[in-house]
Amino acid sequence: METADAILDALKGLVPGLAATFGRSCEVVLHDHRLGDRSVVAVAGEVTGRHVGGATSEIGLRMLARGDAAEPELNYVTRTESGRVIKSSTLPLRDGEGRVFGALCVNLDVTALRQAGDLLADLAGLAPATIPATTFTDDFDEVVDAVVRAEELALAKPVDSLQRRERLRLLKALDERGVFAVRGAAPRIAARLGISRASLYTDLAECRRG
Repeated sequence: METADAILDALKGLVPGLAATFGRSCEVVLHDHRLGDRSVVAVAGEVTGRHVGGATSEIGLRMLARGDAAEPELNYVTRTESGRVIKSSTLPLRDGEGRVFGALCVNLDVTALRQAGDLLADLAGLAPATIPATTFTDDFDEVVDAVVRAEELALAKPVDSLQRRERLRLLKALDERGVFAVRGAAPRIAARLGISRASLYTDLAECRRG
């Protein structure tokens, strides 16, 4: 039966070759979710600028939220904060018992292709499609802030001014987005909300009961 460590060791040797196959516009990132907020264990390519010891993205959090029911997410398109357009596929990794423990991600920088497509769409009188933004960074705090900011926009008020009923809705949304599946995320969220860890754990337990 293959262990998680054996699978990761095998894939680490493949990561540079996979990236080189697609050239300079490709990046391959290997994640070990057991490491919490520093899940990147191998990376080849420079598309998102992450390094070994870096963090997962909102997409990775979404996969974490699904646990062992996670499925591959293929050929989705996102936009970085710098405006680069990335086409990606994220493949969950399972050990010999079927438990998801990590992910292999392939990112292709398709900015130039997207710009050409937008030009053709403009000539044809078509509106370009909106591309969602994703936070690719080595710093997990930046990923947490991006997720919280998205919920702030939905609530139309800062999270540190929420009433408890509103805070419960926020925590439920964050939980569904996989934030609390990362070890060490809870204290960061508590600080962001201006509440104690004990209060956060109490509220989170109530959300999950509901």
